[in-house]
Amino acid sequence: MKGRKLHMTINRRRGIEAFIFLFPWLIGICLFFIYPIFVSVRLSFSEITKFKGFIMEWVGLSNYNYIFLYDTKFVPTFLQVMADTLLNTPISLVFSLLIAILINRPMKARGFFRTVFFIPVLLGSGYVMKQLLGMGADTTSITQGIMVPEQMLDLLGPTFSPIVQSVLDRITIVFWKSGVQIVLFLAGLQGISSSLYEAAKVDGATQWEMFWKITLPLISPVILLNFVYTMVSFFTDSNNALVDYIVTQIFTNQQFEYGAAMSWVYFIFSFTICMVVIAILRKRTYNMGDRA
Repeated sequence: MKGRKLHMTINRRRGIEAFIFLFPWLIGICLFFIYPIFVSVRLSFSEITKFKGFIMEWVGLSNYNYIFLYDTKFVPTFLQVMADTLLNTPISLVFSLLIAILINRPMKARGFFRTVFFIPVLLGSGYVMKQLLGMGADTTSITQGIMVPEQMLDLLGPTFSPIVQSVLDRITIVFWKSGVQIVLFLAGLQGISSSLYEAAKVDGATQWEMFWKITLPLISPVILLNFVYTMVSFFTDSNNALVDYIVTQIFTNQQFEYGAAMSWVYFIFSFTICMVVIAILRKRTYNMGDRA
């Protein structure tokens, strides 16, 4: 009975701490996001009749019908973005975990290597990248991937050269998008007590067995966090073809109603996929508090 009371007390304390950290974010949501979200939802079901005063007329599902029945670009772009995200996310997680394990080991210049893998996060931010591109940096090599020499492409032929270039492009994207994940994995790895590994070595466990029985279960909450963070990062990336298409419709073509409808369709599908991933991985997430 005492153990149950202590367990409930710890959970309640963690809940209060979580609420304290979330409180500024909740205030920001209430002050700056609730009204724009309401206007965006209303705009997706309406048509602007007068820009002065932002007067709208209700048109129902017309904008949504146009997305799926008449727009020949939205659905193919949407499916391509979803496929790329679902493929790049696990690759990024495996790469990030591997790098985190390597640079977490005792080695010379460990701090230097940690910094090196986080530099792409700083350089890949929107403003910094725009400055680099404005100074004449090669947009193809930075935003798409490692360029294969033409001589090598000629040797590979038209069948294999696109495959090789696609693999190199994906490697570049994964590398540029893995800095935060590596830092989070490092924090998770450093939170594992060394006594667990020492006890496992005494029992004759190998490095491979310790990884599957100790490391992976104990960092499973970090894996879940990184999985969701990585998916959201790819879904909202500035180089995302669908995001670029929506932005073009809104700000270039001034199709505000149609852009709002596309944005909500994209958000609902993205949010649903994230919730499905959370529901699947949460069942396999190790929580020391629940097993204490």
